[in-house]
Amino acid sequence: METWYYVVESIDGDYANLRRTDIESDDLKLVARALLPEDISEGTQLKYELMQYTRL
Repeated sequence: METWYYVVESIDGDYANLRRTDIESDDLKLVARALLPEDISEGTQLKYELMQYTRL
């Protein structure tokens, strides 16, 4: 399985916009907050692996 790294760019209600940090990309990924750790805020770094997001 692959591992991807993200940073939380913004939070909008029940969703968060994530930007990949392990590759050059300006694209944002919209993710439901229910899938993310509860204590995230803007600037939080995340790792996505085995279909789970965890804080770094």
